[in-house]
Amino acid sequence: MQTRPLGRTGIDVSEIGFGAWGIGGATPGATSYGARDDAESLAALDRALAEGITFFDTSSVYGYGHSEALIGRAFAGRRERVVIATKAGFTRYDAAPDHSPASLRRSLEGSLERLGTDHVDLLQLHNAPIEQLRQDPDILATLQALRAEGRIRAFGLSIKTMDEGVAAIRDFAVPVLQLNLNMMDLRAIDSGLLELAEATGTGIIARTPLCFGFLAGTLSPDAEFAADDHRSAWPRAQIRAWAEGAALTLGAVADRPGQNGVVKALRFCLSYPAVSTVIPGLLRPAEVSEAAAAGRFGALSRDERASVEALNRSYDFLVRRAKLQP
Repeated sequence: MQTRPLGRTGIDVSEIGFGAWGIGGATPGATSYGARDDAESLAALDRALAEGITFFDTSSVYGYGHSEALIGRAFAGRRERVVIATKAGFTRYDAAPDHSPASLRRSLEGSLERLGTDHVDLLQLHNAPIEQLRQDPDILATLQALRAEGRIRAFGLSIKTMDEGVAAIRDFAVPVLQLNLNMMDLRAIDSGLLELAEATGTGIIARTPLCFGFLAGTLSPDAEFAADDHRSAWPRAQIRAWAEGAALTLGAVADRPGQNGVVKALRFCLSYPAVSTVIPGLLRPAEVSEAAAAGRFGALSRDERASVEALNRSYDFLVRRAKLQP
């Protein structure tokens, strides 16, 4: 597994990371991927480290802390081998976010306890509106203080819109951004955000690289999801658009032995130098090994990447342009 620098933070991360939203299990309403088996989740985390995946992205809201607790259990006694990123400010799906300095400190303390560590490598503001940073300079000052105290090594923002990402870099010099990027969602490219990030040394964490599982290429336009799976809440038109769009975009990449839809989709994200790490949501050991294989294939060719970008100019795969934010 190759590593890449996480922007200018001084932290190196595996280019394929582990998105840990799903292993948190069910939360009220359609706000997760549903109930999970902890033994399988722990096996997936262990497999990840064996495959060379060292970057793990979680949040206090994933499983209302359960995702963090699993990561803490999985890597007890092996903390120095992994890079752990978590998020603060968004504590429940049915409550308003709270990014106040006091809330951030409380959230971090809870995360540290669940993770079984005295520090996290990256603390991200979860869904923090950029206007809030403008109105309350103490928010970023708190993150800087936590870094000075050794409670975190670096901080960043998990953003909802590309405009927020551009402002975060230009107005606040935020060192790390987490954003949506996949073969059917090129907003980070079209907005110039990736280009800006590369020019400024801003680390980029690419989430939803598999577009909620559709870019595995195995979900049909008629796919049905359990009531506690967040995908059950998406409009049927969006489900069809993603399923049909996956066939189009995956078809733009030449088939190679051992390469399936997952590998193609992750290679696409790795084709952009601004991207530090790609974090597919992983639930099972077999999925981990499948994702790790993408690193062995390397980036797409220039022609393949151009073909995918051209398809996005011809089709709008986002029927509902809303927050695509786990």
